[in-house]
Amino acid sequence: MTDHAGSWADTGLAWLTGDPDGPGDVSRAAVLEHARAIAAPMRQDAAALLAGRAALTGLRRRGATSAGGATRLLSATDGWVAATLSRPQDVDSVAAVVESNAMPTDPWRALADFAARTSASEFADRAQLLGIPASALGAVPPAEPRVTRYWAGDDRHIDADLLVVDLSSMWAGPLCGMILRELGASVVKVESPRRPDGTRLGDSSFFTWMNGGKHVCRADLHDDTAAVARLLDAADVVIEASRPRALAQTGLDAASRAPRTGRVWVRITGYGPDHPDRVAFGDDAAVAGGLVGAGAHGPVFCGDAIADPLTGITAAHQVIESLRRGGGEVIDVAMAEVAATYAALPITPDPPSYANVPPAQPAIPITPPPDAAFVEQLVHDRSATPC
Repeated sequence: MTDHAGSWADTGLAWLTGDPDGPGDVSRAAVLEHARAIAAPMRQDAAALLAGRAALTGLRRRGATSAGGATRLLSATDGWVAATLSRPQDVDSVAAVVESNAMPTDPWRALADFAARTSASEFADRAQLLGIPASALGAVPPAEPRVTRYWAGDDRHIDADLLVVDLSSMWAGPLCGMILRELGASVVKVESPRRPDGTRLGDSSFFTWMNGGKHVCRADLHDDTAAVARLLDAADVVIEASRPRALAQTGLDAASRAPRTGRVWVRITGYGPDHPDRVAFGDDAAVAGGLVGAGAHGPVFCGDAIADPLTGITAAHQVIESLRRGGGEVIDVAMAEVAATYAALPITPDPPSYANVPPAQPAIPITPPPDAAFVEQLVHDRSATPC
């Protein structure tokens, strides 16, 4: 019989889940096993994908505060809510959320006090209205990614001639692109010189892990719209994680681009196309789906921003399945719905205690990016001008 709890602990995921001063929590061990079943056919180590960032950056469990420190679980009048203050504008919005005329000295204390006198849904709705990522615990039910037929199908294989254009940043989207690259595709990462990928600001090893081996096209969606459009029109696979309105305004969304037989377009959002303006990061999206661990005094964060890598794995799997069907599809993958799907897995009962093992650093292969001339030829062959 497989020791799922032991695997969760041995891979360092218990190191990232539980109270900071207590034993690691293994209640979500089934998450790793399910992720492994999806990742293994793609030749990926699910445990490394789930815990790799924490290993590279030295994170560990912090209970009701996320491993990365930007998200917290707060007690509301009728349950729990998560809020993320990872950006300067999030902190600047706290005063408006708590209805204060002045910026609170301690933004987290102000949010905790406000949550304590409001319902979880009221807190989350108000925070989201003001641009702060937030959600009530378990507010989103499980759901499969939505697949919509947009174009005619075609027979495609994952090899160097498969052109993947990655418009995403941070974690979930780039991980999807990384998996496709390691399966043999040529991946072009479009990155704005004015707004580079946020992971460039942190530990460089994480950015390299996600994006090494991709050809980087430095282009801004607003300043270089025509060049990006030509690249998208040549792409076999597009990965994007923008608010739908942002791409639609520039004509770079799936509905606006020229038809391409067999193209697969994957859209990663926090809450899906029915809630296009709701912002999410990995930890608050996990809470939205109910994917949390069990602490002595309430829920605790599960892993490190776990909705991000789970979504990246799911998105890559969906792209591969779509290509097998002939493509021609737009796939909507919502981080909170992915988290909810994993949260619905059986809870592992309290087992005997396991060793507190930190996660091992993932292998970062030194893979040369596609030669610029090769990428240009791929684009040229599809009757477009290279970026």
